[in-house]
Amino acid sequence: MRKEIKVALVALVLAGCSSMGTLGIVTKSGTDTVGILKNGQAYTELGQARGSSCRFFLLAVVPWGNGTISDAVDDALTKTGGDALINVSVQNSLYGLIPIYNMFTWQCTDVQGTAIKFVKSSPAQPATPSTPRS
Repeated sequence: MRKEIKVALVALVLAGCSSMGTLGIVTKSGTDTVGILKNGQAYTELGQARGSSCRFFLLAVVPWGNGTISDAVDDALTKTGGDALINVSVQNSLYGLIPIYNMFTWQCTDVQGTAIKFVKSSPAQPATPSTPRS
């Protein structure tokens, strides 16, 4: 009986929720995405990439950090040297320590996808993916 009470108390002290979604392509901030899509820019796949970004709140009034998707994408692309992510999954999580009083909460955004690097192609050469897609 005591074990169940302890588990219930821990669940009351720590609480959280999470949501998940998917995106087709996400690029670095400031990239001319429309131009890349119009021209059918060639690319090379660099492999799987993961990135995250978190924001913290103390007593629900003192925030620090940045939990945005753009920071999480920049984190993933910095690690791999890529220009964009394709087939991206995004997870946003919110956690709290003693959530009823908002003592300390944090929100994190995590991204995962395939990092790609755009290939500079000459104007006479049609742009095609350099890695065969099946």
